[in-house]
Formats: sequence, structure tokens, C-alpha cells
Amino acid sequence: MTIGVTARGVLGLSMAVALVASAAACSKDSTGPATPGGGGTGSVGVDLPRADSDFWNAYASYMTPKAAEVGVELTGQTNSQNDIQKLISNVDSLVTQGAKALVIAPQDTGAIGPKLDELAQKKIPVVSVDTRPDNGSVYMVVRADNRAYGTKACDFLGGKLGGKGKVIEFQGALSSINGRDRSEAFKECMTAKFPGITVFEEPTEWEGSKAQAALETRLSTDPDIKGVYMQAGGVFLDPTLQVLKQRKLLVPPTDPRHIFIVSNDGIPQELDAIRKGEIDATVSQPADAYAQYGLHWAKQAMAGVTPTEGPTDHGSTVIKLPNGYEDQLPAPLITKDNVDDPALWGNKK
Repeated sequence: MTIGVTARGVLGLSMAVALVASAAACSKDSTGPATPGGGGTGSVGVDLPRADSDFWNAYASYMTPKAAEVGVELTGQTNSQNDIQKLISNVDSLVTQGAKALVIAPQDTGAIGPKLDELAQKKIPVVSVDTRPDNGSVYMVVRADNRAYGTKACDFLGGKLGGKGKVIEFQGALSSINGRDRSEAFKECMTAKFPGITVFEEPTEWEGSKAQAALETRLSTDPDIKGVYMQAGGVFLDPTLQVLKQRKLLVPPTDPRHIFIVSNDGIPQELDAIRKGEIDATVSQPADAYAQYGLHWAKQAMAGVTPTEGPTDHGSTVIKLPNGYEDQLPAPLITKDNVDDPALWGNKK
């Protein structure tokens, strides 16, 4: 992808000064967007949210090469291990090490707000990747439309099941905007379009072991389950396939016993499972683009660029949020029809 700057034109010196002054004034209001850095250069601190997910491990692997491609120096990389207090501690450490901007992915999108406002007061711009903080100032959120994930999964399963049957849904953590968006959209779509389908909502907190236990229990009480929606293939794929294999239900789509599965992530393992007929679809959230544009926007923030709403030159759309901006990247549905598309990040070696 080509790195694109959505700010229109090169800011003149007087305009840059005015923008920075305006942003500094806004930073005093915790409901306003984060203040862009005014130095123009500096290093970027990165916190990785977890190491127990194939998706996030792929994202981590892109960080160093994408930093070189974008042209930024990394202060360091920490891992908060899905712990909000550890994230806060890591952020403080990265700032102490000299980070002038931060790229983070807070999994608890409600609890991070106060720390974001504190960073805004210190003029340390924050880019949030994959998750949109419920409150607190951010310079930019880089994510795909997570409501579209739930809707695409609903439409796919509803069509495969002919509008009737039973489906189990592995919900992500509802403390996360992503878990809420996917769950709410899936439910709304099923209720409106496929009232003949019964959905069993299973909270998992993004933990594969909880999804595995829920599937084993549900297949015991409702052996006629015909569909599964996994909100995160990176943590749910392996345990789901293990359960189906043990119950001799891991069969091709042509077999009447086949359970139709749609996932979210787009990791290489999901694509391989689609090719084998083990699962049927996934919505690909671009780990490579998350890394690239997370760092790209951190660089723009340090340069004092104010984002511009509207289409970008990398196929996304920037929208205005109450507490910043969001770069909404495309996330295609992958099935057997397009699983070999070389443009998919999961197919890139």
C-alpha cells in the first residue's frame, strides 16, 4: 500500500503554528481530540495488547518492518497482556524512554480514558489500533468497521442455513468496543433478517478456553447446532476445530453434518481452514495495514498535521469522533471464492 497523507496540501509555517496553538487549547478539554505533537520528529512507543493470539502475533511481526517503511524510529515495544493496569504502566515507561507518540491497542476501551487525557495534556499523541476508546482524547483510531463484521457474519450464516436453525456465537469481551459492536450488529441483523434462527450468545472475554467449554456444553444440550460465529479466529479457531474433530463433526460442507463457521481476523490459519472446508468464511481485519497506518498516523501527529475527514488514498475513510478521528480501513469477507487472493494479508509470506 502507498502511505497517504489525508491533510490537503503542505501546511505553511503560519498555518502550522495556528493549528498547533488551536490543538493546544483543545487539549485542555478532555472531550476534545488529542493534541498533535509539534516537534515534527521523534520516536514512537508501541504497546502490543497480547501474545496469545495469532492475529496479534502477526500484527507484532509487522511492526518493525512497517516502521522502516513509514520512516519512524521505535522507542520500544511492550506487551500489556490484556491487562489495563499493565498497559498504563507500559505507557508511562515508553514516555519515560522518550516516546513522542504512542501506538496502543487498549482491550478495555472504557478504563483507558483517564490515561489518554493525561497524555493529551502532556502533548503525547496517541493512536489506538483496532479498538476505539470509549472516552479520552486520541489523535487517531485505526480500525475497520466492527459493526460490519457482525452484519457480514449474520448475512453469511443466515444464507447458508436458509434462515432457520441454531447458531452459537462466541462473543468477545463486552468491555471492548469491538466485542460490543460485533455482538450488537450480529444480534440486530439476525433479529431483523433471520427470525427463524436461534442464537446462543456465549461470553468468552476473548479466551479460547471459554469458547471451547461453551461449544462442548452447547453441543451436548443442542446437538443440532448448525452454525458458529467466532468473533476472533486468532484465539477461537484451534479450540473450535478440536471440539468438532473430537465429535466427528469436522466434515466438508457437502456433508449434512457440516457446521457452517464464519470467523473474524483473516489469519493464515483461517484461510487454510477455508481451503480445507473446515470453516466457511472469515472477515479479514488487516494486521499489516493496522501496523502501517498506526505508525503513519503517529508520524503525522508528531508533525502537527490535523487529519482531514473523507476518503484517503489507501482505500479507507477518515471520520470525526467526539474525542479524535478514526481511519476506517476496509475488511473484506473471505470465502472459498476469494481465499487465494494474493492481496489478502493472510496470503503474504
